[in-house]
Amino acid sequence: MAESRTFTGLLAATGALAALTALPYLLYLLLYALLRPDGPPAEKRPAEPTVSVVIPTYNEASIIETKLADVLALDYPMERVEVVLADASDDGTAAVARAFLDDRDGPTPDLTVLRDDERRGVARAVNEAVANATCEVIFRTDADSKLDPDVLREAAATLADPSIGVVTGRQAEVLGDSAVETDYRDLLTLVQAVESRIDSTFIVHGPCVAFRRDDYVPVPNDAVADDTALALAIRRTGKRVVMDPAMRFVESGVSNFTARRTRKDRRAKGLLQMLVRNRDMLGRYGRYGRVVLPMNWWFMVVSPWLIATGVALATLAALLLAGPLGLALPAAVAAYVWLGQRDALGPLGAPYAVLDSQVSLWLASVDLLRGEAGDGTWTIDRESREAFE
Repeated sequence: MAESRTFTGLLAATGALAALTALPYLLYLLLYALLRPDGPPAEKRPAEPTVSVVIPTYNEASIIETKLADVLALDYPMERVEVVLADASDDGTAAVARAFLDDRDGPTPDLTVLRDDERRGVARAVNEAVANATCEVIFRTDADSKLDPDVLREAAATLADPSIGVVTGRQAEVLGDSAVETDYRDLLTLVQAVESRIDSTFIVHGPCVAFRRDDYVPVPNDAVADDTALALAIRRTGKRVVMDPAMRFVESGVSNFTARRTRKDRRAKGLLQMLVRNRDMLGRYGRYGRVVLPMNWWFMVVSPWLIATGVALATLAALLLAGPLGLALPAAVAAYVWLGQRDALGPLGAPYAVLDSQVSLWLASVDLLRGEAGDGTWTIDRESREAFE
């Protein structure tokens, strides 16, 4: 009898945890249906400010020409553009960039190279690049990404709305065969669209983000998620941070599972770091502090631990009910994860994309609790970069 009550209690607790975990996701889906966030989240109007394209570089010699060709293909007058390389390379990236632009016919952007003999992290590189940029708008991008031709015009039109401080783009495609990454990015786009309508989005994308130079607030040099650190800093000034779906970019998802896991875990650590460091914003800054940030705390801090606890309780309940056969439950979860890591789940891949992000966030929270915050530098994923060579 006591064993039956224990089983019932464990089952009820597992169900309650599952409901609590799903609640914020269901709420965002409801808000998406109510708000129908199609189109720009700002009062856009045509504008043509001068633009500094900032590219942090570390050993990009094999892909920097592709990136500069990407910049030259933008639908924007190149005489109003400068390129700023924040370069810590030892493979001649800057020399390749200069030679490429020197050999081009027609208008080319001015090139400024900021050399650093020591690799000290992306946040520090961007801080120095913005401090040395000369144009009205900063467009920050990465060498291993591709931009739609109209991104600068769309960014300038959005920033023409004085209430907007930062605008980021939508990842329109994930290069490679990673269905998990594609499903995750689709879900993230939905979340960003809703948050941009509520007030401001929490996550911005380093490969495609723009802001006015005069609005810039230097971010901590040890910030792992320097792009989101920027968004939080500018939101503190009272201006909004939005995702404009008209600004489209492509990033590579080509990578083996181990490298992809490392990249996602590190990104998750950076986002958690920003939430914790900016916890004083909760309840402040309008609906951003009252709705957006609490929801992100739930997604990124609370939910991973609810899922881990729920799996543990469900396993205990299964063991009480079926003895050793109850181990079939964690085995089934492990098999689901194993198949998901290999993009072998088909239509069941979308739920796994959520679970995969929660695993990264749980691992990241454990690292942060151990004091392993990272130093702002990233491990280079060579296989991913091959897509842009």
